[in-house]
Amino acid sequence: MSSYQPQKSDKFTFGLWTVGNRGRDPFGDSVRDVVTPVRIVKELSKLGAYGVNLHDNDLVPIDATPAERDAIVNEFKRALSDYGMTVPMATTNLFFDPIFKDGAFSSNDPLVRSYAVQKTMRSMDLGAELGAKVYVFWGGREGTEVDASKRPMDSIKYFRECMDFLCEYSIDKGYGYKFALEPKPNEPRSDIFLPTVGSALAFIATLKHSEMCGVNPEVAHETIAGLNFVHAVAQALECGKLFHIDLNGQKMGRYDQDFRFAQEDLKGAFFLVKLLEDAGYDGMRHFDAHPLRTEDDNGVWDFATGCMRSYLILKEKVAVFNADPEIQGIINGLTNDPNNLAPVLTAGYSAANLATIDLLSFDRVEYGKRGLSYEKLDQLTTEVLLGIRG
Repeated sequence: MSSYQPQKSDKFTFGLWTVGNRGRDPFGDSVRDVVTPVRIVKELSKLGAYGVNLHDNDLVPIDATPAERDAIVNEFKRALSDYGMTVPMATTNLFFDPIFKDGAFSSNDPLVRSYAVQKTMRSMDLGAELGAKVYVFWGGREGTEVDASKRPMDSIKYFRECMDFLCEYSIDKGYGYKFALEPKPNEPRSDIFLPTVGSALAFIATLKHSEMCGVNPEVAHETIAGLNFVHAVAQALECGKLFHIDLNGQKMGRYDQDFRFAQEDLKGAFFLVKLLEDAGYDGMRHFDAHPLRTEDDNGVWDFATGCMRSYLILKEKVAVFNADPEIQGIINGLTNDPNNLAPVLTAGYSAANLATIDLLSFDRVEYGKRGLSYEKLDQLTTEVLLGIRG
């Protein structure tokens, strides 16, 4: 049995804001001391993580002078080098400062939108300096509580204008960024624009440089809305738009809990790992989660270790599932094609294929009586997860 010790090749990453979370929530103050970015790099490296990701202000305070900014960044770069860590992804905090209380890219105010673009460009400069190649956009304040306050078509237009501007900036600077939109249905706004993976993909198709834009789906965000996260990720993968992914745990219908990966819905986490591994996804496995408010400093690193171990354990279970002859026999039977019709549908419309489909004849009633063995398949999956098989 594997020791489940993470390796750099696993590409596990954490945000500075994740293990650095101090346990504050809307009803209670912080319960842990500040963990500096340099210490985060050191401790995560010891645990086997690949790298760290950051918002601009996770590292550099919003009001830092140029000299202060350079000193902070240089110290951080030394830590990355000393501990063999990387920064694969960067993003901008466009949600905390009061200026963004009614949106950033979708604000009604052109000054706010322009400042949001300026702040993002400076953050892109920082990310590029640290080696990031993926840039994430989470529109946490892009939404409404009062629908009369915004014309939603204008808001989407404003959002598009900002994204197009920033795409051109990346191209002009030669940064080579892949932009990843991170959808979420609500919180902190009542209703957030581009709430789901599907809506984000539709928006991306309207951008001037849609080829450099994809998505960064998060387990908790789709789950809040009661959606199937694995299906959302599959859609992104199928169209080549899964540029990054946020892994955590979430109970359906709750606030954004950001639990440790696989803390909730083990079966959903299993099928997510299976999807990523079977598809050969070669991006980061990024944990966007927070230690529980009950934890002290030791608990923070228990949390980080648990995220990575759970992924590796589930990855091992995927191998058992894929090698189980009874399970695979059922699955293979579901796609059995004795009439060789799949190639007809794949090839598409033609005179010959029209004739094949048009002349199709079979006993519909009897065919509808066939059992598909889904009960057995689901039970066998449960047994794999419980360690009974393999």
